[in-house]
Amino acid sequence: MEKKLDTQTTLEDVKVFIKKFIHERDWDKFHNAKNLSMGMSIEAGELMEHFLWTDTADVQKTFEANQQDIEDELADVIIVAICFANQYNIDINTIITKKMAKNALKYPIEKSKGVATKYTKL
Repeated sequence: MEKKLDTQTTLEDVKVFIKKFIHERDWDKFHNAKNLSMGMSIEAGELMEHFLWTDTADVQKTFEANQQDIEDELADVIIVAICFANQYNIDINTIITKKMAKNALKYPIEKSKGVATKYTKL
């Protein structure tokens, strides 16, 4: 069985690994908010493309049939997001923690549990 590195590798380790990869290729000069935000959107689109026109009932089968390609696309989304954080010295844990606190206020358990309603309609 493959080792699960999420439990052994820190987010900082991943950020450094990606930063080194980018630096070695002299790609830093292309990393600005415009290019990186567009890159995230493009990579997210490539991920979504795997599920386009798939019936909801068939999503799991689609995932299983294309798992490696889907994982590659998800990795691309995450890598570009980490490049954005690296470029602008953003602490990912801090921004996620802050955003989840905002989400908790917008989506209280007693109103949002088990429903997919937008917070403005709860």
